[in-house]
Amino acid sequence: MDNLFILLLLPVISAIILAFIKSSSARWAALLLSLLQLGLTTPFICNFIPDASIQFAQSFSWIESLGINFQIGLDGISLPMVILTNGLIPLIILASFAHNKSGNFYALISFMHAGLVLVFVSLDAFSFYVGWEAALIPIYFICALWGDGDRIRVNLKFFLYTFFGSLLMLIAIIYLYQQTGTNDLSWATLTNLSLTEGSQTWVFWAFFIAFAIKIPLFPVHTWQPDTYTHAPAAGTMLLSGIMLKMGLFGLLRWLLPLAPQAVAQYGTLAMILSIIGVVYGSLIAFKLNDAKRLIAYSSIAHVGLISAGIFSLTQEGLQGAIIQMINHGISVVGLFFVIDIIQQRTGSRNFADLGGLASRMPILAACFLIIIMGAIGLPLTNGFIGEFLLLKGIFSYTDHGVWFAVFGGTTLILGAVYMLRLFQKTMLGNISETNMVVTDIKGVEVLVLVLIVALVILIGILPNMLLNISEASVNQLLQQIK
Repeated sequence: MDNLFILLLLPVISAIILAFIKSSSARWAALLLSLLQLGLTTPFICNFIPDASIQFAQSFSWIESLGINFQIGLDGISLPMVILTNGLIPLIILASFAHNKSGNFYALISFMHAGLVLVFVSLDAFSFYVGWEAALIPIYFICALWGDGDRIRVNLKFFLYTFFGSLLMLIAIIYLYQQTGTNDLSWATLTNLSLTEGSQTWVFWAFFIAFAIKIPLFPVHTWQPDTYTHAPAAGTMLLSGIMLKMGLFGLLRWLLPLAPQAVAQYGTLAMILSIIGVVYGSLIAFKLNDAKRLIAYSSIAHVGLISAGIFSLTQEGLQGAIIQMINHGISVVGLFFVIDIIQQRTGSRNFADLGGLASRMPILAACFLIIIMGAIGLPLTNGFIGEFLLLKGIFSYTDHGVWFAVFGGTTLILGAVYMLRLFQKTMLGNISETNMVVTDIKGVEVLVLVLIVALVILIGILPNMLLNISEASVNQLLQQIK
């Protein structure tokens, strides 16, 4: 079966089914439906030809009076994102089993799943925007209804930030629509427009701000730490593991080919903002004592490096960005799940209340250490090849690339420091009397973490599995914008 539309339709059907299941069996239904979605992804992976062409393309007339068509397809840039999305959703659902959420919770995840896939497979600006907004609405309700602390204020800030970025992007899309003269919003038509320098400039900033908020990049990142901290564990995993990749993917799919002259003009500024985010996120993470908040700031540092790799406009930088999007998604889901387990067992995620847990939870400690090794990019783990390619691409960027690489490389040094400190403060040292009763992971918890550990090692040893998929599409994109 190579009907790509099924990957959009199944999560919508799943959401409708799950909304009517009120018992705890909703979680098993959600898992089975997400595994079916993952299974349906397999033919696209097996039949994909690693060249620069758009494959499995489909087009339907959507809003005929406006000439808007619904166009979807896969290439070497979008397929890895679809694999990441359809692969992580079952793990995130499994990870949420301990909280025994209702059918409505899993229905929102499934609806968000459809929006995420639509963003990655869209070949026209209108359906891309629909997917962009469709993914935002469910995660807002997931965080607002099942979060903790000051979640309403925090999520309002998150919604306002992202809605402002979406509005800017919508205005730019309408402008591009008017420039076509044929009422055609397809990616192929829009990326072939001959825009003036002034038009490219404002289109660049409209799209860049929208994507920068979603990623998030410095200085429009301020919604992220609070949202990640107060969201439920599954919400944090969805936001950090998959949703932020929408912004990074948007840079590759839309920003670079739409406004290549503006990218050449303002790319250095975007690179500087990305590198500032790397250093800033690392320094803040180094000082934090809340484990969940620490990982939130470390995420800012890691995605800043990915963004810098994209704006290096080099083959290594773009290849590194794509594989590191996948690696970051895998590692950050694992890290947030470990912290969720620790919080469930001990009632705290503050370093002052933790320590010595490895003596009571050796299996968790072993999995945690391997995931941390991947997050800091140790050789033979998934993070190594991605960070190596990113820094090589950044180093090759113009005459100042060496300095960008030096500052960008701080994520490796500081990342190792604060991640090993995270492990030390939670797992090593003396255990408190109150934590002597904690038990090690079992059942579903072991399954999720073992799968994540396996991916950390597998991608570290065999990165070409992913690099071969994207290589031709990356080379074509670079030819298109230069």
